[in-house]
Amino acid sequence: MANAFHYSIGKKLIQAISGAFLVIFLLLHVTINLFSVIDTFTGKFGVVAADQKLFSAGDGLFQLGCDFMSTPVITILVPVLALGFFIHILYGCYLTWYNIWARGGYKRYGAGSRAAVDSWSSKNMFVLGIVVLGILFFHLTHFWAKMQLREFMGSEAENPYLLLTATFGRWWMTLIYLIWFVALWFHLCHGFWSMFQTVGWNNQVWFKRLKVIGVVVATLICLGFVVIAVNAFLQANALI
Repeated sequence: MANAFHYSIGKKLIQAISGAFLVIFLLLHVTINLFSVIDTFTGKFGVVAADQKLFSAGDGLFQLGCDFMSTPVITILVPVLALGFFIHILYGCYLTWYNIWARGGYKRYGAGSRAAVDSWSSKNMFVLGIVVLGILFFHLTHFWAKMQLREFMGSEAENPYLLLTATFGRWWMTLIYLIWFVALWFHLCHGFWSMFQTVGWNNQVWFKRLKVIGVVVATLICLGFVVIAVNAFLQANALI
């Protein structure tokens, strides 16, 4: 009997499960980073960023969030979620290549409904995924390599407030990230409801609801990242 994962539903199921890891990873990530915006309103951002003693004491909410990310449970959880993220991207590349080879032309890996086919994002999931993946590696060199990786190697992590201002203090860097967030929004809008459609939630009632929920979730995640980036840019340039 042929392996079930050789069939279309099996392939899309892998994408759906790994896509769920991506959504959870992003929700956790944006929540922790939004603490930096709260610190701006409470007056902690600039103070903690400039005072190493306050930073070391975990005086800012964002710093406490970063400390939380270093707890054993989260330390284990984040790599698992990140692994699911990378599986999602790599398997998406494989499915695109498979469709090109099997069908003789570029076609996306899912075509569950007429609405999906008519969606620009559904037709360009591979391109959007490449944009997201490319800037993700760019992002890892700015933050993960200077924080979680250093702690893993036994060194002290850099001040996350200063990392935010150093990264987003340049307008062109902020622009690159904003482009990333837009690409991520399109990718999530299609991917969210497609994930549930794959597991059978594709009747007319749930299809419409999931599309709306998908847009809301994608908008909240990406808008949160935009607010974080713009806030850090304003802080770095002493505009607030």
